Amino acid sequence: MSDKKLLLDVRALKVHFEVKGEQAWPWSRPAVLKAVDGVSLKLYEGETLGVVGESGCGKSTLARAVIGLVQASAGEVVWLGRDLTRLGHKELREKRKEIQMIFQDPLASLNPRMTIGDIIAEPLRTFYPQMPKAEVKDKVRAMMVKVGLLPNVVNRYPHEFSGGQCQRIGIARALILEPKLVICDEPVSALDVSIQAQVVNLLKELQREMGLSLVFIAHDLSVVKHISDRVLVMYLGTAVELGEGKALFERPTHPYTRALMSAVPVPDPDYERCKQVQILHGELPSPLTPPSGCVFRTRCPLADAGCAQTRPVLEGSEQHRVACLKVAVEPGR
Repeated sequence: MSDKKLLLDVRALKVHFEVKGEQAWPWSRPAVLKAVDGVSLKLYEGETLGVVGESGCGKSTLARAVIGLVQASAGEVVWLGRDLTRLGHKELREKRKEIQMIFQDPLASLNPRMTIGDIIAEPLRTFYPQMPKAEVKDKVRAMMVKVGLLPNVVNRYPHEFSGGQCQRIGIARALILEPKLVICDEPVSALDVSIQAQVVNLLKELQREMGLSLVFIAHDLSVVKHISDRVLVMYLGTAVELGEGKALFERPTHPYTRALMSAVPVPDPDYERCKQVQILHGELPSPLTPPSGCVFRTRCPLADAGCAQTRPVLEGSEQHRVACLKVAVEPGR
């Protein structure tokens, strides 16, 4: 990746929330929910970084902290050499033109009282209030064509469209400012399988055409495999493995990653019938009371007493890094 321009450098990012129980005394200390606990990652120009993990592992909170929708408790979010966590409101607002977001629920993310033309044009009117109305109209219609929407439906409302069409509207709104980075927070999880493929292929096509970088969050590992150049695996607010997409799916190293990858369906009935799925035993711990040392040790088949004493950190090369005391990164990966 050294030949590509570094856009985003997230360093030891933490997002902690104070939670006060209903039965707590007024003077008692609130518990701390560690939604994201020391995650580091890098994103390069034109790259797609997939982020995977179980529900509640902190994927969406990480994305929202990067874009500034959630305040970081500690760490740095360095965008093109500037730490976004230290910028004032006005400076951060200007930077948001370069980083946009596509949300999980396509219909809920659109204002039902606005036409889709107004929805797509809203970022232009917010950041470029002096832009002539005719130019705004032209840009909106051109973007609608790019995402596969007919310009003659510009005056319709969101409830008149299907889920896939609403997601195309959300994509058009995110891209109308021509950002450098788009964070996709599970953009296909609420869509039918056939529509998922259309939206993913559309994102890949727009990425090539507009030179976008993507952070793609999803539960469906098959979708992540299809679109991602590199993949970050998260567990209970921490990063446990980071590597090249194809190599990570073919030869996962961390025990948690192995379990995730073994559950990915393969379109071969004979192979699917014979393959061994690695079952994770035990319940996912609460982020309010995470295990000491390695947070995965309570469900890890390799864990021993030493895993409770030391918290592993991502180690290895730029191409492949693993946070585990019991496995080592393969040479050459």
